[in-house]
Amino acid sequence: MITDTHTHLYAEEFKEDQAAMMQRAKDAGVSRFFVPAIDSSCTTSMLQLEKDFPESVFLMMGLHPTYVKENYLEELAHVKEWLDKKNFYAIGEIGIDLYWDKTFLTQQQEAFRTQIKWAKEKKLPIIIHCRDAFDEIFEILEEEKADDLFGIFHCFTGTLAQAKQAISYNMKLGIGGVATFKNGKIDKFLNEIDIKHIVLETDAPYLAPKPFRGKRNESAYITYVIDKLVDIYSVSYDEIAKITTENSKAVFGV
Repeated sequence: MITDTHTHLYAEEFKEDQAAMMQRAKDAGVSRFFVPAIDSSCTTSMLQLEKDFPESVFLMMGLHPTYVKENYLEELAHVKEWLDKKNFYAIGEIGIDLYWDKTFLTQQQEAFRTQIKWAKEKKLPIIIHCRDAFDEIFEILEEEKADDLFGIFHCFTGTLAQAKQAISYNMKLGIGGVATFKNGKIDKFLNEIDIKHIVLETDAPYLAPKPFRGKRNESAYITYVIDKLVDIYSVSYDEIAKITTENSKAVFGV
């Protein structure tokens, strides 16, 4: 059993072959797909996805930091409305992104804190998006740290020190295609991180692993990430799949 803890199955890139893409993933051994929210525009398609694949698709709800704009309070109200009327498996993806635009940093920080508060209230994990913002993310996690705050540092791309700091806040590290990149860097130190802190993800349709880098990613390609972790940890393929799936169960409770 393989678990993809972060995959945007509803993305426009899969519009023409979503069912076939899902079947390829299942044929590759992927049986659990955790799907993050972006903003209100994806809610309907996410709910349809869950309806179409009820045994294997698990939904999150949240406001992605790059979608924190002038209307962010309306978007947060949408998140809260859905959290109050339906069961989700995580709040995500949430966090801070300063790569594209720093204009809304204050609003991103507020949105992050607000959604962390909801996660604690709902006893749900958080799925963190962090890009060019480790210091800003860690500042808030330091303020909010508690036994009831836990989750996944999605698409982890930091240093060994940052990995250890993330883990100190009860976060697993989401490892995907970046681990296979020649300049991905995390492959140089991952063997110093106990595999109990690792979960697998694709972030499909983004960040496809070698040999598909630059092309559309899909959940079936998670097998290339496992192959890389086999090399890094000197553990069998099946053991990587088993351990990381158990780790995902510890986070999502299912």
